[in-house]
This record gives sequence, C-alpha cells and structure tokens, in this order.
Amino acid sequence: MSRVHVRFAPSPTGYLHVGNARIALANWLFARHAGGRFLLRLDDTDRERSKPEYAVAIERDLGWLGLDWDEHLRQSDRLARYAEAAEALKRAGRLYPCFESEEELRAKRELRRKRGLAPVYDRAMLALTAEQRRAAEAGGKRPYWRFRLSDGAEGWDDLVLGRRQVKLAAISDPVLIRADATPLYTFTSVVDDIDTAITHVIRGEDHISNTGVQRDLFTALGASPDRIRFAHLPLLVGSDGEKLSKRLDSLSLRGLARDGVEPGAIVAYLARLGTGRDPEPMGLAALAGDFELGRFSPSPARFDMGQVLALNRRLLQVLPFAAVAERLPPGATEAFWLAVRGNLDLMSEARGWWEVVSGTIVPAEVEGEAAFLHTAEELLPAEPWTGEVWQQWTEALKAATGRKGRALFRPLRLALTGEEHGPELAMLLALMGRTRAVQRLRHAAA
Repeated sequence: MSRVHVRFAPSPTGYLHVGNARIALANWLFARHAGGRFLLRLDDTDRERSKPEYAVAIERDLGWLGLDWDEHLRQSDRLARYAEAAEALKRAGRLYPCFESEEELRAKRELRRKRGLAPVYDRAMLALTAEQRRAAEAGGKRPYWRFRLSDGAEGWDDLVLGRRQVKLAAISDPVLIRADATPLYTFTSVVDDIDTAITHVIRGEDHISNTGVQRDLFTALGASPDRIRFAHLPLLVGSDGEKLSKRLDSLSLRGLARDGVEPGAIVAYLARLGTGRDPEPMGLAALAGDFELGRFSPSPARFDMGQVLALNRRLLQVLPFAAVAERLPPGATEAFWLAVRGNLDLMSEARGWWEVVSGTIVPAEVEGEAAFLHTAEELLPAEPWTGEVWQQWTEALKAATGRKGRALFRPLRLALTGEEHGPELAMLLALMGRTRAVQRLRHAAA
C-alpha cells in the first residue's frame, strides 16, 4: 500500500459549514494518524459560482480549525490536463456529443415515467451521424459531452458502510463536459485523483452514486479503481432526526466563530460524531492518534448544538488568560477572566460580564427589597478592599438583617449585576469597585 494520501476538495461557491468541516477533519485526522499527506484541492471550474473570496474564506476557516495542508491545488489551473483526458475518452468512444436542450430532456424523462420506465437518458445521441452533427453545429448548436457508462455494476468495500454496489444501468450517462467546454466535477475529480496518487477518498454518503460512476471512469482512463479506498460518512441530521442539510447555512464556521464557539469544541465534537464515543476536549494531535474510520456507524449522525455548547463550556473553563487575552474586551484583566470563564457558554458572553464589572449598567428595581438594599449600602466596607470584602460584607448583612441563603444573596446579585445567575459575586464585587456598587444598590432600591 502506498503512503496514505487524501484530499479535501470543496468548491469555492460558498462558506464552509459543519458538514464540510466534518469531512475535512476526517480526512486530516486519517492522514495524520497514518503519517500521510493531506491535499487541499479547490474544485473551482464552475466559473459563474466560484468566487475568490470564498476560496480565501475556506482557507481561513480551515486554519481557524487548526487544519493545515501539505499540498494545494486549484482545478482552474489544470484545464489543459482535463482537455487532454477528454480527448483520450473521445478516441476510446467513451465520450460522445449531445445536442438535446434541457426542455427536450425533460420531455423525454416525463415520457419514460408515463411508460413506467426509469427516467434515465436514452442514449439517443449515440446514433448521431457525422452529417447530423455537422448540421447541428452549422445551426449554431454546440455539443456537450456524456460519458458512456459500462454495463453491469460497480462494487467496493466501503471503509464505513461496508459492501456497496451501484448498478450503472440505473444511472444516466453523466455529462462530463458542458457546451462551453467547462469540465464537470465528476470528471475532473477522477483525473486529479489519478494524477495526485490519492489513496483514500473520504466524503459524504450522498456521493455513493458518484463513486460508482467514478470507478467506471478510472477504468476508462486506464487506472484501476481499486487503487483508491472509499469511505462514505453518513450525512448529518438534527437532534430531531430530520435532515440537517437545509439548516447548514446557519451553521457556517464563520458564523460559529463570530458567535464565540471555540474551534477546539467543534473539532472535538465532529471528530467523534457518529462513532458512539463521547466527545472530549482534546487537541488535534491526540484526536489524530485516536482516530479510526471503522468506528463510524453507518447510521445517520445526529448533530446537537447543545452538545457543542456543553463541550465549548468545558473548554472555556480551563483556557488560560494568555490564550484568550486578544479576544477579550480592551482592558480586561486576568482576574476578570478567571472570575467569568466558568460561566461562559460562548466567548462572546465575556463582553456582557465586562460591562457588568467595568461599565455603566443600570439594574432594574428589585421589588420589595428597598430597605434591605439601603442597609446593604450602609454596611458596604470602605475601600481599599481586600479579597475578603465580600465575606465581610455579607456577614455584616446577615447579622444586621437575619437573612441568609437565597434571601440574602439574590437581591444583591440582581442589584449588582442585573442577572439571576452568573460568576461568583465575591470575585465580581472586587472587580467593580465600591463606587459602582453603591450606584447600583441605589438604583435597585429606588
């Protein structure tokens, strides 16, 4: 077996989402576990939809996850190679010209359905004569090119799904070259996989039919389809069991990053999603050492954002100040970070707590607690404060009012922070200072 060589091949037609990230991560972990190589290939031959800004965003998002690559390739740089491979298929009689319009093809499919036949292409253009082709081209038509599939079936032992087989007769001969001479993914992917000596293709279960077709293409291009092992990961579903595909745009990596989700939480979650093993906050090196494709279940994987946030919370609780200092609000100190990190689901929530300790929030009136809060103000120790100020203050309040537990602490929390829950008040009080605390106690007592 050759050294492991995998590829992640996104089309730069949009932003990466968690489904893309799962495939990229599986390829990266598989390569690193085996000491192999990881190729980032941008499948950018769709001239209308591919955008440079999406290509930049893809690389940025992969870097944000912590994934690097050993090689980089753009399909738009290899058009001459695809044209050369297409000519070889034409000479072998495997690539044939077609002139039907989309309307004509739609009518053909509908007629086959009415006759109880599968709506596959009828290969009518195989009977096209040279004279008919010249006449069509003289009339202004330009051919697009279909690949004539072999008879029979293509089967392989999938590294995740087990034995799989695709009956080629049940599939329409795929279009490989558009009328504008642009090559399509089904074709370019195979040419690249051959030329770059890819050993394993790890992708989503929605590519099963493509794999059958592409194995046939491997043979037609003079390469053995068995030189590549395939692994198809089941698609993601939501926590309710319904397809997640319609909601993936709301789960883009850039959106999750903007919301304050840590890349380590996403990586740790996706690495084990669908394996039956609980995700743990682990670094990429540890995840790679532990990675096995055989652990993935052939059943759909349930993506639960609640589990991602729970994992994110666990990560934030142990992150040192140095790891987050640049992402905290200006002026935020290590003492602030240590005070709030245990109460954050998302990094973005830190800004709200910084406003609590250093800003000018105005808490709502704490109904029925005016007398207690006036007493609290009177007993608030003078500065300078030590680390014992909270205990000193609450002990004095307890002795003066007879209150304890929730009756003592809840009004103080609401007055000082405006929140029912949050970080320990002993740490927050020291950060906000006496002047700010007095102002809030007065507002809440009004």
